[in-house]
Amino acid sequence: MAVPAFHNLLLSLLKRTHDGAKHRLPLLAPLVARDLNLTTDDLSELLPSGVQSRYRNRLAWAKVYLSRAGLLETVERGSFRITDRGKKLLATNPPEVTLDTLRQYPEFSAFVGKTTAAGASAASAADVNEKEDTPEETLEAAYSTVRASLGQQLHVAIMAATPAFFERLVLDLMLAMGYGGSRADAARNVAKSGDGGIDGIISEDRLGLDFIYLQAKRWTNSVGGDEVRNFSGSLDAHGAQKGVFITTSTFTASSLKYVRDVKHKKIVLINGERLTQLMMDFNVGVAPAKTFEVKRMDLEYFEEE
Repeated sequence: MAVPAFHNLLLSLLKRTHDGAKHRLPLLAPLVARDLNLTTDDLSELLPSGVQSRYRNRLAWAKVYLSRAGLLETVERGSFRITDRGKKLLATNPPEVTLDTLRQYPEFSAFVGKTTAAGASAASAADVNEKEDTPEETLEAAYSTVRASLGQQLHVAIMAATPAFFERLVLDLMLAMGYGGSRADAARNVAKSGDGGIDGIISEDRLGLDFIYLQAKRWTNSVGGDEVRNFSGSLDAHGAQKGVFITTSTFTASSLKYVRDVKHKKIVLINGERLTQLMMDFNVGVAPAKTFEVKRMDLEYFEEE
């Protein structure tokens, strides 16, 4: 099964604290997972950022919500226990604990922003995320959407630009990624290919200790196996063992298979989607618009001698 929505973890987590003892979330995590019959694959699923497991993130937010509702309380750094209110709720033997359950507690309503300090409505408690996503997941999903939209805009702009611009774009990207040596060196060793792309040798590093054969095609049709085989042959002709083939379109299954099977040389294929992703990653043709910095509490700051 998939990892449950974080608000579907509330009851399981609260039950695991029923004894009134101090608990730590890392120790309860495998117990709650067992209660929910989560698999190893479920537990290893990561957030899109790849920084944290989806299960641990959702369990942490379940604890936050239970604490904000006054059902759990922190007793010392990293430890918490059930409150009398939490015990009273469990005594009713609820079939589930939902966000509606938590809304009966004024502390939770204040937490979700039901009213502002001035008493004006800021957001309805009903707007609290009833879906699976935690706040971090919502933020990452929004970021992914913005990034995908920007990628599409970049691709349209690339296809509308001149071949000379595409040549400069490819060189700028390779330089931004640390390849090509200096701009003068890169421009000197790379020439227009005559089909809206470029073709040539660039340095792998500023000292020129190794070289990469580079080919870029501003195409709309997919790049097939024959083109990639010809590219591989060009590596041999130029005495290169490494190659980068960039296209604004896509690569066919046969071209991808050829690269997987080729021996004694390394060929990297970059399609249009990956091209725009790399442009965003290395700030080529893009500029920061807004910055959102997500902070966490510095627990060490609150430690007293």
